[in-house]
Amino acid sequence: MSQAVKARKAALPEKQSPGKLALTVLFAVISVAWMMPIIIVLYNSFKENGFVNANVFALPNRESFVGLNNYVNGITFGNYPFYNSAGYSVYITIVSTGLILLCTSMAAWYISRVNDLFSRIVYYLCVFSMVVPFQMVMFTLANTARELHLDTPWTIPVVYLGFGAGLAVFMFVGFVKSIPIDIEEAAAIDGCSPMRTFFSVVLPMMKPTLISVGVLEIMWVWNDYLLPYLVLDQTKYKTIPIHIQYLQGSYGRVDLGATMALIILSLIPIIVFYLSCQKHIIKGVAAGAVKG
Repeated sequence: MSQAVKARKAALPEKQSPGKLALTVLFAVISVAWMMPIIIVLYNSFKENGFVNANVFALPNRESFVGLNNYVNGITFGNYPFYNSAGYSVYITIVSTGLILLCTSMAAWYISRVNDLFSRIVYYLCVFSMVVPFQMVMFTLANTARELHLDTPWTIPVVYLGFGAGLAVFMFVGFVKSIPIDIEEAAAIDGCSPMRTFFSVVLPMMKPTLISVGVLEIMWVWNDYLLPYLVLDQTKYKTIPIHIQYLQGSYGRVDLGATMALIILSLIPIIVFYLSCQKHIIKGVAAGAVKG
């Protein structure tokens, strides 16, 4: 067979077997079904409230389409500005995630390198915290947070640190154990202090797990409703999920169109962030599972 014929055959796409084709179709259907709730919320955010109540599955038409009115109504609803809620959510998410990444990465490095009884106890306590349901401690936590004056957006990241430390420490410890200790010993010989060794040598090598843990923590904190609802003073501070929950008029009447518009606004930043960082999640999880 000539080289030209071989090259032509190599360039042709391989035919999928019936089994692979069936799996492709199945996964495509599952993907569409998984996306349907977001799609329904999206097109209902452009419908007049009465039409949303009448038939939530109907597509917008000339009578029901209201353009961006629902977004304007949602942002300007009530006496509490939406931009305040958005600002608090952004601040809490960024500070909480940064605090979790910094503290847990340092704790994981200590646990991995010291490896004494105390460090093992701390590690197993962090792992155990992953299986404790939040509902078991939420009321005690809310009362304790108020007594310690942690019930403001400026201090609630400390509470998030406590709840987010378990998973983060677990992933970081697995990754740090895969880092050759010879690198740290070489840095010490060159005169690096332990703190400089961590920030100049260890922390840059932890980048895959840092990104992975950061993405997971940001998605959790940004979408969290229950913890801010229990801890924060609702008369002064609201995050975006709480703001959406309060989007109702007299006698409990809810403007569903405006509610869905604000849901879309709250989803856009986290979806964009997740899509831009999703390739790092699997890489970071796999890196953290090298050694356990």
